[in-house]
Amino acid sequence: MTTPAKSRATVWTLAITGAALFMTALDNLVVGVALPSIRADLGGSIESLEWTVNAYTLAFAVLLLTGAALGDRFGRRRMFTVGLGIFTAASALAAVAPSIDVLIAARAIQGIGAAIVTPLTLTLVSAAVPPEKRGAALGIWGAISGLGVAVGPFVGGAVVEGVSWQWIFWLNVPVGLVLLPLALRRLGESYGPDKALDLPGLALAGAGLFGLTFGIIRGEALGWTSAPVVGSIVAGLGVLAAFVWWELRAPEPMLPMRFFRSRAFSATNGLSFAMFFGTFGAIFLLSQFFQTAQGYGPFEAGLRTLPWTAMPMFVAPVAGVLGARFGTRPLMAAGLAMQAVALAWIGLVSAVDTPFVALIAPFMLAGAGMALVFPTGAATVLASVRPEEAGKASGATNAVREIGGVMGVAVLATVFSANGGFETPQAFTDGVVAALPVAVAVLAVGAVLALLVPARMGRYAQGENETVREPSPKPGTGRAEPAPAPGAGL
Repeated sequence: MTTPAKSRATVWTLAITGAALFMTALDNLVVGVALPSIRADLGGSIESLEWTVNAYTLAFAVLLLTGAALGDRFGRRRMFTVGLGIFTAASALAAVAPSIDVLIAARAIQGIGAAIVTPLTLTLVSAAVPPEKRGAALGIWGAISGLGVAVGPFVGGAVVEGVSWQWIFWLNVPVGLVLLPLALRRLGESYGPDKALDLPGLALAGAGLFGLTFGIIRGEALGWTSAPVVGSIVAGLGVLAAFVWWELRAPEPMLPMRFFRSRAFSATNGLSFAMFFGTFGAIFLLSQFFQTAQGYGPFEAGLRTLPWTAMPMFVAPVAGVLGARFGTRPLMAAGLAMQAVALAWIGLVSAVDTPFVALIAPFMLAGAGMALVFPTGAATVLASVRPEEAGKASGATNAVREIGGVMGVAVLATVFSANGGFETPQAFTDGVVAALPVAVAVLAVGAVLALLVPARMGRYAQGENETVREPSPKPGTGRAEPAPAPGAGL
C-alpha cells in the first residue's frame, strides 16, 4: 500500500529528475539555431561552430556508461547531484565564454555532467515509484525525454530571437541551483550491486565510444573514406571488441554481457538506436528547412515544429500505462512504423512553397510515434534486468541511443550534401527530400526489431535464460495465467 509519505517522495523524485532530464535533453539540439549569432559574436570557422554542437554530443555519448557505473558505486543521488553541479557550472561558463574555444570546452564539460545525470534519472525514478504506478511514471519520464530533445530548436529560436544566444545557457543556471539542494534533501539514496569500479572496463568503453563517435561526427567534413575517419572508426570498434572481451571475464563488469542474451534487452536497444538515428537526423534537417528553404526566422521556424514536438507531452504518459497493461511490443512497433510513415509523407509533400498546413498531420503522426516508444522502451529495458542492475542497463541504453542520434545526423547530413546544399532554397529542399528516405528505412528496420520483443516478460533476466516466462496453467482450470507486463512488476 502506498502511504502519503511515499506518494510525496514519488512526486518529488519525478519533479527533480524530470527537470534535470529536460535540461540535459534540451541541450542536444538547442544550440543549432544559435550558430549564426554565435559566429557573429565570437567568430570562428564553420568547423569550430560544428564543434559547439559536437563537443556536447561526443562527451555525452562517450561517458554515459561511466556515469551509470559511478552512480552504482558511489551512490545514485550523490552522483546525480555531482553531475547536475558540473552541468550547471559549465552552462554558466558557456554563457560568459569570451571565445569560441572556451565555448567548445564548456560544451564538452556540459556533456560530462549530462552523461552522469541522464542514466541516473531513470534509475532514481524506477526505485522511487511503486510497481503498480511505474508504467505511468515511465510514461512521464519518456514524455520529458522526448520533449527535451524535440523542442530544442523551438526554445533555441525563441531565446536567440527574443534575448541573445547566451541565454540558451543562462537559463540552465537558476534551474540547476534550485535543483541541487532539492535533490540532496528529497531524493533517496541507492547503490548498485558492485563494490568496486571496473576501471579497465571504464577505460575501454570510453576510448572505444570516443573513437567510434569521433569518426562518425567527422565523417561528413573529412570524407567517409579519409584516413582519420576510417582509422578512428576501426580503432573504436576494435577497442569496443576488447571491452566486450574484458567484460566477459571481469569479476564485477560495468556492463554484464548476459544482458544481451535477453531478446528483450537486445531488440529494444536495436530499435532505440534506429529511432534516434531517424529522429535526430530528421529533426536536424527539418528544423533548418523553415529557415533556409522558406525564409522564416528562428522563432517562427521553431514554432512550426510544435505539432511534432508537443505530442510526446500528451501521448507518452498514456503509452506508459498501456504498455504496463498490454505489453510494450505492439506500442513500440506501432510507434516506429508511425514515424517511418510520417517522414515518408513529409518527404513527399516537402517543397520550397509547401504550405505549413500540409505538414501538420505528418508532424503530429511523427510526434505520436516518438511518444509510443520513449516510455515503453525504458520499461522493457528495466523489465529485462534485475532491479539492482537498472543503472547499468540505463547507461547502456542511453549510450546506444546517443550513438544512434550522432550517426543519424552524420549520415543524413552526408546524403543531404551529396544531393543539395545551402546555396538556394531549392537546393536545400532537394537535399532534405533525398535524405529523408534513409531515415524512413532505418525506422522501418526498428519497427521490425520491435516485433522480436517477447509479448509478455518475466520480472527480470534469469541468468543466461531468456526473460520470457511461459504462461503457466491456472490451478483447477487448465487455462494459462498471463505473465506480468514489462514495467508492471519490477
